[in-house]
Amino acid sequence: MTKECIAGPFETERGYSPVIKTVGGAHVWVAGQTGHRDAAGKPTFHDIESQTRQCFRNIEAQLAKAGGKLSDLVYMTVFLKDQRHGPRFLELRREILKKDFPVSALITVVGFADPDVLLEIQSIAVVGE
Repeated sequence: MTKECIAGPFETERGYSPVIKTVGGAHVWVAGQTGHRDAAGKPTFHDIESQTRQCFRNIEAQLAKAGGKLSDLVYMTVFLKDQRHGPRFLELRREILKKDFPVSALITVVGFADPDVLLEIQSIAVVGE
């Protein structure tokens, strides 16, 4: 599989690509993941940094089940409970993903079924040959 991320400086600074082109590989859809609980089911801290980091760990674990990794992400929809968390989330996403960022939408919502959830990320990856 080849992946070409086409992004300018603005998009790179915000940790996303406006366009991605892939050739080959299998598409993997990952259901919405949250970060309010760790892999053992224990609650995480009620702050955007802890929940963002755990959310990406959860996405990574789900992708691994399909033979993928975070660098295989091509699309994500991010739902934030509080728009004031947006700038910090963008910093963390850039730090965690490092480069070749997925196409992304960032949406603020009124809330989630569990009131302790601060964000949820749905994603798509292309893995394999």
